[in-house]
Amino acid sequence: MSNPSLLILPGDGIGPEVMSEVRKIIDWYGAKRGLTFDVTEDLVGGCAYDAHGTPLTDETMEKAQNVDAVLLGAVGGPKYDNLDFSVKPERGLLRLRKEMDLYANLRPAQCFDALADFSSLKADVVGGLDIMIIRELTSGVYFGEPRGIHKEGNERVGVNTQRYTESEIARVARSAFELARRRNNKVCSMEKANVMESGVLWRQVVTEVHAAEYADVELSHMYADAGAMQLTRWPKQFDVIVTDNLFGDLLSDLAAMLTGSLGMLPSASLGAPMANGRPKALYEPVHGSAPDIAGQGKANPIACILSFAMALRYSFDQGDEATRLEKAVETVLADGLRTADLMGPEGGAPVSTTQMGDAIVSALDASL
Repeated sequence: MSNPSLLILPGDGIGPEVMSEVRKIIDWYGAKRGLTFDVTEDLVGGCAYDAHGTPLTDETMEKAQNVDAVLLGAVGGPKYDNLDFSVKPERGLLRLRKEMDLYANLRPAQCFDALADFSSLKADVVGGLDIMIIRELTSGVYFGEPRGIHKEGNERVGVNTQRYTESEIARVARSAFELARRRNNKVCSMEKANVMESGVLWRQVVTEVHAAEYADVELSHMYADAGAMQLTRWPKQFDVIVTDNLFGDLLSDLAAMLTGSLGMLPSASLGAPMANGRPKALYEPVHGSAPDIAGQGKANPIACILSFAMALRYSFDQGDEATRLEKAVETVLADGLRTADLMGPEGGAPVSTTQMGDAIVSALDASL
């Protein structure tokens, strides 16, 4: 049997730095757990534009379509701000999501006990938080037509169209219900059915899928703006939240900051099953390319490392090893190690990107 395949796309800014620490973890699993991956590496984003004049080449896109999982670092940076929209670094990421049909974006918001004081909310509100937001990723207002800027009379008009088919809603709803069955069996669907026809259809289809296939899962509905309020009031009332592309973008970033640092949060984007039964998948940290600290050894690699843990769980059927890695991260944090983004008012000396990666490898060693 061949090894599982992984395409690594470090990208721009701090992407290569945090990905170097993930490579240490991958090497550790090969050496200590007999879990070996066929790893290839390529370019995406600004670095791909610099090399090829496009943020994602057709050849790289083909590689992404034919591996078990893609792991991406980050894309973008101010040096690319004046590029034409069609070749901006972010278009490479959007192309990956669209052509791989990665319709379900899993954004966990987990607050490690050691970091509860870093949240802007009280520690008792966020301590032990472990929720999952599933954002529909390939349709909605970011992709709907018509779109653009045009003139009407003497002024410019910007147009974006919110559009969903019932099949697009149904498949992401199924992803949410399936995941809930592996967690606490509870789903909250969020939309704006009070003012948007697409929200009315969203609520109808989610309800229909639930009744026909997942009656054992507890389902509730909430308007997305009320959901934002409830996430900051008492986030632990939720388990799995499923919502559309636009609201998912907003709500998942809000939930991310409940945990105290974007540098801590991974994500997974999953699509339809391939011939081997595994879903097409792309894993990436939630944080951006952070060009202001690139090359300085200040970046927090934990979000990228936890993204690999999600790959172990959802693409490689290695849930126990994913838990091992997550517990190693928790151990290192409990021991007081902090990168610069996690330094509190008490001060102290932050560890470097490399030192954090080394500490997690040491914690993995100690887990054996």
